[in-house]
Amino acid sequence: MKAHDGMYIGGAWRPAATADTIAVVNPADEQVIGHVPAGTAQDVDTAVRAARAAFPAWAATAPAERAALIAALRDQLVARKDEIAETITAELGAPLPFSQMVHAGVPVLVAGSYAELAATYAFEEKVGNSTVYAEPVGVVGAITPWNYPLHQVVAKVAPALAAGCTVVLKPAEDTPLTAQLFAEAVDAAGIPAGVFNLVTGVGPVAGQALAEHPGVDLVSFTGSTAVGRQIGATAGAAIKQVALELGGKSANVILPSADLAKAVNVGVANVMGNSGQTCSAWTRMLVHRDRYEEAVELAQAAVAKYVPGERVGPLVNAKQQARVRGYIEKGIEEGARLVAGGPEAPLAAGYYVRPTVFADVTPEMTIAQEEIFGPVLAILPYEDEEDALRIANGTVYGLAGAVWAATPEEAVAFARRMDTGQVDINGGRFNPLAPFGGYKQSGVGRELGSHGLTEYLQTKSLQF
Repeated sequence: MKAHDGMYIGGAWRPAATADTIAVVNPADEQVIGHVPAGTAQDVDTAVRAARAAFPAWAATAPAERAALIAALRDQLVARKDEIAETITAELGAPLPFSQMVHAGVPVLVAGSYAELAATYAFEEKVGNSTVYAEPVGVVGAITPWNYPLHQVVAKVAPALAAGCTVVLKPAEDTPLTAQLFAEAVDAAGIPAGVFNLVTGVGPVAGQALAEHPGVDLVSFTGSTAVGRQIGATAGAAIKQVALELGGKSANVILPSADLAKAVNVGVANVMGNSGQTCSAWTRMLVHRDRYEEAVELAQAAVAKYVPGERVGPLVNAKQQARVRGYIEKGIEEGARLVAGGPEAPLAAGYYVRPTVFADVTPEMTIAQEEIFGPVLAILPYEDEEDALRIANGTVYGLAGAVWAATPEEAVAFARRMDTGQVDINGGRFNPLAPFGGYKQSGVGRELGSHGLTEYLQTKSLQF
């Protein structure tokens, strides 16, 4: 796609406040593939004003009508799926089959789910002598990351629109072309002017301006815990609502009764998908000491199939590549056993990192505590179930996880004791209707399904 040189505000592409631009780089070959405007506080203000002006009419639009427009948006995403996949591969570096199936495919399901929810959700209920109304919270400032450039946008914009909110989106500066494509789809779907607005720019400038703008009623942010802390503080100072989907260090707990080969193979695939750039990736594999060496050998064999430049794409930029290689060096330094991969660059060009597996990892090591956000797996041994639970719960995060056992009942009993927002039982599939979000420092609030819709609603009681 050709990059737009303006912002999508008030239903039209309009020039940015300054001529400054951001270069978009293909991480697979390090070539510049386009430029987008570097938004300022002035651009954000223009967009928020457009969203404010559009809010009363959109909030008053019948839910069924909003549902029809979200369905039209979904149809636009379907019509553009090839261009979306190619754009994401160009600016994120994900292998094309992965972009087609996950990056372009999942947002279609999510948009469709909100078209349905908007039409069926009970926006009012009778409670004794009261009628309780669920009303839109107002103008939403959505700040999205680069790792799932379309999914993260749709997971915020679709429920916000379903609720009757208007939106200003500030996408990650690494993947703005996908956001521009989304704005084109919104326009083509016939969503009224000002209901959705796009400002491209860097986080510390445009993102910060959006988070602190007095005309924004709710800030929804997905990204690192460090930035989430800043946004939470900014929003808290202004007494505005905030939804934060932050980091993770999810445990993949393989109980002694489990099918070890399946659990290890699926576990490795989970970490290598999207080059490890997934907040909910199961980056800690916990295996009973009696089967530990067997698991390490299985993981070593499994990871060999993930060849950089083929099944595994690059990391998004040079900074992320350096960060992940630093974590690999730290793992070696702290005494973990390197089973596969290592810090050396696998290819001459592109921000690639070797798919890496560490064994003999102890719970207090840096690689077992901090989110790496790359294709790096740590395998930890445990003595018994209580030890496994202590290790699984022993980080500041609580976003996702997995449990494998001979029976679902045994796995569920363990999963219920985990301090985490989502757990996959024996390889359970991703469900776009299930709430997604974390315990502890993994965030505040939930995305997807009806729980994701309620984030954008506030309640009013009328007594009779």
